[in-house]
Amino acid sequence: MPPKPKTEAERQQLRTLIIDAARTLFVTKGIEAVTMREIAKRIDYSATSIYHHFADKEAVLRAILDTDMLALASSLRRILQMQDPVERLQALGQGYAEFALAYPNHYRLMFMADRIPCDPDKSNVQQNNAEQDAYFQLKTVVNDVYIAGRFRSELDHVDLIAQTIWAGIHGVCSLQISMAEDKWVNWSLLSERLQLMQAVLIRGLLKDANQIGALKR
Repeated sequence: MPPKPKTEAERQQLRTLIIDAARTLFVTKGIEAVTMREIAKRIDYSATSIYHHFADKEAVLRAILDTDMLALASSLRRILQMQDPVERLQALGQGYAEFALAYPNHYRLMFMADRIPCDPDKSNVQQNNAEQDAYFQLKTVVNDVYIAGRFRSELDHVDLIAQTIWAGIHGVCSLQISMAEDKWVNWSLLSERLQLMQAVLIRGLLKDANQIGALKR
């Protein structure tokens, strides 16, 4: 068994080990099937060591979700600096997909697994914070397109637009993560599926297709 962490850096390192081990176990075995003792065993620590960092399994899960939600938002922040709002919207969808497919276990637990709901009162992620909340980032970009007057006139519900775009990109990502190896389907290239979904969604929302010449076909 490794020595007990003594410095703050060592404690943070152990906390990260716990989170990474628990994430893998939750995804592969299901949250309900995993115990704190099993998490500890995976990293060769005692269950007591785990309880020094987390009160229970729910606390571990909430820490994982906070960590991964912050990582997603951080990966998208640079996109918010793009000038054209429609190009920014497309880039945000691309960046979201890149994160999902680069970290499939993170994404499974965040958006594909049965789990406790995200609770703003119990989260270290600040809701409606452009630095931390990826959904708020999406709403901000959608609102920028709306304020610029580029959506069709009947589309005036920012949350509805944002959630529809999210659902479309999520569909591409979740199918890729869960079924990419399924030979029953003759899958088209992932890049082509993602580009077409983006084009269909955004072109369907905008009042003038000529405004989106930069969109890839």
